[in-house]
Amino acid sequence: MYEFAIAWEWLAFAARWLHVVTAIAWIGSSFYFIALDLGLVKRDHLPPGAYGEEWQVHGGGFYHIQKYLVAPTTMPEHLTWFKWESYMTWLSGFVMLCIVYYEGADLFLIDRHVLDISATTAIVISLASLGVGWVLYDLLCKSPIGKNTWGLMALLYVVLVAMAWGYTQVFTGRAAFLHLGAFTATIMSANVFFIIIPNQKIVVADLIAGRTPDPKLGAQAKQRSLHNNYLTLPVIFFMLSNHYPLAFATAFNWVIAALVFLMGVTIRHWFNTTHARKGEPIWTWIVTVILFILIMWLSTVPKVLTGEAQAEAAPAFKRFADNAHFPAVKDAISTRCSMCHAAEPAYEGVVRAPKGVILESDAEIAALAREIYIQAGRSHAMPPGNITDMTADERRLVTAWFESAVGETR
Repeated sequence: MYEFAIAWEWLAFAARWLHVVTAIAWIGSSFYFIALDLGLVKRDHLPPGAYGEEWQVHGGGFYHIQKYLVAPTTMPEHLTWFKWESYMTWLSGFVMLCIVYYEGADLFLIDRHVLDISATTAIVISLASLGVGWVLYDLLCKSPIGKNTWGLMALLYVVLVAMAWGYTQVFTGRAAFLHLGAFTATIMSANVFFIIIPNQKIVVADLIAGRTPDPKLGAQAKQRSLHNNYLTLPVIFFMLSNHYPLAFATAFNWVIAALVFLMGVTIRHWFNTTHARKGEPIWTWIVTVILFILIMWLSTVPKVLTGEAQAEAAPAFKRFADNAHFPAVKDAISTRCSMCHAAEPAYEGVVRAPKGVILESDAEIAALAREIYIQAGRSHAMPPGNITDMTADERRLVTAWFESAVGETR
């Protein structure tokens, strides 16, 4: 069984690696095409139907790019479609959601001090929220209010803030932020899958058949692309936030999330304005810094982080606390780990437990048995740089503790 824990850890690493690689490809291409689109210049010599052109230099050569707002008069011999970056980012992210939060629901997804629900119920809520979120968003875009681009975006902001609050009332702070990122990324990827690419395929089919493509298809795709533009940076923040408990594990975490969406807008506005050659609005960075300082302040109110530690060990973890090796393991952890991983860390320069991990009570140690096993038993990741001089015997003790406890369940 302990071999499974190691294999599962590597599977999680592989999924994370794939997710990061595909996300770089998707976000990179998104940034590039937004900048390209905003930088297009209309000139008299452009061919019929061309909206604008751009000259670029890269890699020792020059590129001459022209954009057709609807479509060219004839079908090109070759088209490069930008879609798999989006699809694979979402799919790999969903695999990670399953590996980390669904398989480890009792530890990472559920906080029984927030809402006492079963793992199955939590997973159903998670899945339903992603699907319902897309349906609600799509209906809003297709409703009469969808004709007002900025009014629609304001309403969508209200929806996102409501979801931020809602997630923090159901899941752990860490899972709430992760789900808010997944909720937003689902909308973005679904925009590509259900609207942008299908509309482009209809345009291609019309060209092949000799029909004139409907300009509404391009306008609809452009609106969804605009939404994706402003949602990109908040999604990255939420996906990285699980490493920073001051962001997700505080009393005002949902307010922090709301401000993160605003920072995404201010930062993207600067890039969009600059790429469109309409100046450099420095005020956007001033507003962003103010918002970030406000987030920093909110993260310290109250002083005690919330949402992760449990008063009593869940039944699934009792076998680790009841194991014969546990007293010695607890002594080792108290000596080597708890000066940082405590409600009030004693290690100089550490004001809060790293990643919100507290290892003081039997329940807290038992609940994190697998992580301790991976980080301090089978690897030397913890303590960092072995700064507390954890011995080889202590690491072997941690390994024996976890493996024997897991073996008892066979």
